[in-house]
Amino acid sequence: MALILCGVVWVLLATVTALLPMRRQMVPGLALLASAPVLILWGFQAAGPVWGAGFLLAFGSMFRRPLIYFGRRALGLPVTDPRARS
Repeated sequence: MALILCGVVWVLLATVTALLPMRRQMVPGLALLASAPVLILWGFQAAGPVWGAGFLLAFGSMFRRPLIYFGRRALGLPVTDPRARS
């Protein structure tokens, strides 16, 4: 029960963070990014691989733009400054 509650709270906080202006998203976004691996691993350990994969997919959905950005940087592909988006 605690796992589901923590997952729901994480998703709600991520949604509220996404609604903030871009310049105010950095601190809460980093906190969510830091807490995500703990929640994902907890999901795998406590509820099994199906629920753990669900947490992993939710994380990928919420953080798709930063993951694409850092993936492109890691591969040496050209990237644009995410703050330059309108």
